[in-house]
Amino acid sequence: MDRPVEDFSLIETLRYEPEAGFVRLRLHLARLQRSARRLGFSAPQNVLGKLEHAVADAAAPLRVRLALDRKGQTEVTTAPFAPLLPDTVWRLRIAATRLGSSDKLLRFKTTRRGIYEAARAEYRPDEADEVLLLNEKDEVCEGTITSVFLEDSADLLLTPPISSGLLAGVLRTELICQRKARVGRIRLDELKDCPLYVGNSLRGLIRAQLLRN
Repeated sequence: MDRPVEDFSLIETLRYEPEAGFVRLRLHLARLQRSARRLGFSAPQNVLGKLEHAVADAAAPLRVRLALDRKGQTEVTTAPFAPLLPDTVWRLRIAATRLGSSDKLLRFKTTRRGIYEAARAEYRPDEADEVLLLNEKDEVCEGTITSVFLEDSADLLLTPPISSGLLAGVLRTELICQRKARVGRIRLDELKDCPLYVGNSLRGLIRAQLLRN
């Protein structure tokens, strides 16, 4: 069950590489600050210092989770991270669970994860690597932990608009800013006709295959 609306934190999930540092750090911090401002959270203090302290002794890639509560308090935790192999293809399924395009909190990455957990629980791990959610209009929105991308042309991806009811993902934002992706509504039947990808800032872009439920 979701937490009460007043009881949630903002989160950012980053990848840390010992030689390169934090991947897409500027975009992650910008999203955190923008989300805090729009939701009335106190501004986070010394976030960069806390992140650097958390990875000070790291000799291998890490998954870094940054959480910000309403009072502006931050918490940073880390875990080992193993990148996916370049030829990885994720198996996708469609959830019966639906997102609501009018739910504005879906645009922010928070600990309010009940609906995504419910969608993921519809399939066993051996049945799907990721589960996609639609909204009440049968529009494709996002995966439980990823943004969705459809190959629109040889050098351009199509990704659903925020107004469909989905998170403004960091990888999604980067690809749009680089003009490697454009925004457009996607219907379920379109996923069968074009190369499909999912992705997030932690894992990057992942080739995907939609399986029949």
